[in-house]
Amino acid sequence: MKDEDELKYPGPAGESGPVLHTTTTRVPNGLQPGQLVVSRNRKWNGKAHWVVPGRYLGEDQHGWWIFQGTNEFCSRPGAAFYTRSDAVLLVPRQGDWVATFYDSAHPGGVRVYIDLAVGHEWTHIRPAVTEFHAIDMDLDVIRTADRGVFIDDQDEFAEHSVSMHYPHRLIEDIQSAADGLYHAVKAQHAPFDGTDVEWFTKGRIT
Repeated sequence: MKDEDELKYPGPAGESGPVLHTTTTRVPNGLQPGQLVVSRNRKWNGKAHWVVPGRYLGEDQHGWWIFQGTNEFCSRPGAAFYTRSDAVLLVPRQGDWVATFYDSAHPGGVRVYIDLAVGHEWTHIRPAVTEFHAIDMDLDVIRTADRGVFIDDQDEFAEHSVSMHYPHRLIEDIQSAADGLYHAVKAQHAPFDGTDVEWFTKGRIT
């Protein structure tokens, strides 16, 4: 799968050259429920983005689920905060995205927050600790309690498409993926049909 991704999208390069990892894969190996998973994102140019810790819950037909609890410390260059509600992260088996689900405790009323993202990689750090890496591609598909479903940060995507030199195929694929996810969330297609509820329950009792 990694080779296919490299053929599909030329590798992103930061100021110091390509961002490379060893022993990485799109499919995690040996993850056990309860283990620490740190989600570590970056931008296409290699700049660091959000880092969010969580606990691995398990997998289903949709992908791998991670519980990110209240009062976890999240950070990126220039910003940091402690989470004010629980969340579950879904890393899909395929597709250029990751999805974070929230319940009614979210202070901003967010229910679903999908980051368009490429370059999914799981990296084994040490026993019981794994990092999940992805490249954030700006666009987000969001569902909130008061606004419904919408695509966010289209201006940022347009700006970065030029300043970070996104390949033309990448631009088309991300826009198409965002449109498809928008319709899937709006129509409540799985896994955006309440599938997350059981994972919230599992996260809170383990």
